[in-house]
Amino acid sequence: MYTIDHRHTIMSAKARILSTVASQFILLTFLSSFVTGENQDFVRTLDRNLYGFKKEKLTHFRVYWHDIYSGSKPTAMPIVRPPSNTSATFFGSISMIDDPLTEKPELSSRLIGRAQGFYGSASQQEVGLLMAMNFVFVEGKYNGSTISILGRNSVFSKVREMPVIGGSGLFRFARGYAQASTHSVDLKSGDAVVEYNVYVLHY
Repeated sequence: MYTIDHRHTIMSAKARILSTVASQFILLTFLSSFVTGENQDFVRTLDRNLYGFKKEKLTHFRVYWHDIYSGSKPTAMPIVRPPSNTSATFFGSISMIDDPLTEKPELSSRLIGRAQGFYGSASQQEVGLLMAMNFVFVEGKYNGSTISILGRNSVFSKVREMPVIGGSGLFRFARGYAQASTHSVDLKSGDAVVEYNVYVLHY
């Protein structure tokens, strides 16, 4: 028959075991939360209707992009010269741009926005540019909204397609594509007018 001291000793031992098991369980739960991502207080699911995101719609823009190197106020500026003078594609060169986007091919036509960003020669086999630019709209209800374009531009192809990867303002969560086709180019000065047809899915 157990004495009171024996029962006390057994109960103390059980208490220690339970305490150890509980501690290990809490530790395992804590560690597993990082693996499974359950303990993520910094993120939460939102109701998009509360933020005004209604039915998604498709919008088409046609604008003319004026890349101007000549004159007293160029809108395209070389910032990195090609490292090799022998490269037929100017591989490695980079230009920063703040190009007007107009309603018609003429520079004097209505200003719709500006293309701000940069492009660089990223191909040694052909004139292929990496384009990274924002279309910043200044006209109508889209004033202040932007569309971001990032992609490859094979300059001498008839039509070049580049992804729309995002936007701001009325183009939050935007996605789509832009098709560029050369309207005119001056090979001596480098000035060019390019027609852009942009197809954007947005809310």
